[in-house]
Amino acid sequence: MSWLDDDGDDELDDFDESQIRMRPNPKANRPRTKRRPAHSDAEIGRVLGVDRGRYTVLLGEGGDPDEERTITAARARELRRTPIVTGDAARVVGDVSGEDGSLGRIVGILERSSLLRRSADDTDQVERVIVANADQMLIVVAAADPEPRERLVDRYLVAALDAGIRPLLVVTKTDLADPSAFLKHFEGLDLQVFTSAQGEMPVDEIGRALIGHSTVFVGHSGVGKSTLVNALVPGAGRATGHVNEVTGRGRHTSSSTVSLRYVAPDPALGSGWVIDTPGVRSFGLGHVDPQNILAAFTELAAIAENCPRGCTHRADAEDCALNEAAADGALGEAGLARLESLQRLLATFADKL
Repeated sequence: MSWLDDDGDDELDDFDESQIRMRPNPKANRPRTKRRPAHSDAEIGRVLGVDRGRYTVLLGEGGDPDEERTITAARARELRRTPIVTGDAARVVGDVSGEDGSLGRIVGILERSSLLRRSADDTDQVERVIVANADQMLIVVAAADPEPRERLVDRYLVAALDAGIRPLLVVTKTDLADPSAFLKHFEGLDLQVFTSAQGEMPVDEIGRALIGHSTVFVGHSGVGKSTLVNALVPGAGRATGHVNEVTGRGRHTSSSTVSLRYVAPDPALGSGWVIDTPGVRSFGLGHVDPQNILAAFTELAAIAENCPRGCTHRADAEDCALNEAAADGALGEAGLARLESLQRLLATFADKL
């Protein structure tokens, strides 16, 4: 087979670029590339809050106080499938001046030291990220109005331990009811407990536990969590609500997760971060590995070391050291309550064991 040019010669004339037909790129004028800019000039900032696709980011933390500033940033296109949450350490480029109307761009997230998550319920595998890089969780419950729920606190403890976060507990409204019976449920746990009454809020005591830490506040709606945050961080302006007299439930007031700086009364003592979260009435653990649940009950975990391999620790488990300790009366009333709570949680995940 022979190719001929217009002159009938066997050799073709040299092609020029006008003879080449290229398929146009429907999305852009330039060919797409997988190469991304290095953003070597990016600044590292702390994500303080998220609101409708805009991120409030603190830059200059830990350096010259005069250089510290808060900016608004958007998410870069390449991060559209990467969740960015309060507490994240973000790499930011663009206009990072912090002036009115300026907008930076988040182009990367640094490795997280912890990630607190929850799901809609125990069967839902879709997790919701609450906060990143927290190292403490302050669980807020009320002694009354609304009534304290041991099971909900147990779930917070499981989620905290699963995330590698140290739990703390504060009981508010102790002027309305004695929390002693409720607190017996948590005897034996390595859990620092604070109590608070009207006019007697232990702000300084709780504040000392916050210095040098990033602490996420969690709790049922109406327990006084936002009131406590406002006392610790003057000017925070977190909305507070009331408890419905008919249902006994609190009304959701804080609608977003926000990170606020706590400064000790004596600034020389240091500061910390308070992360206020919206009140919840349930805390699903569908994302948690069932094998990690026992670790949240430290005093029971020590007894369970004598269980046979593969023991489920459920109420019907044979040769279970926990059930044997309960039958022998070695756990006491508080221990029996703890064991019941543990076994209820384990039963929820029976199909995963």
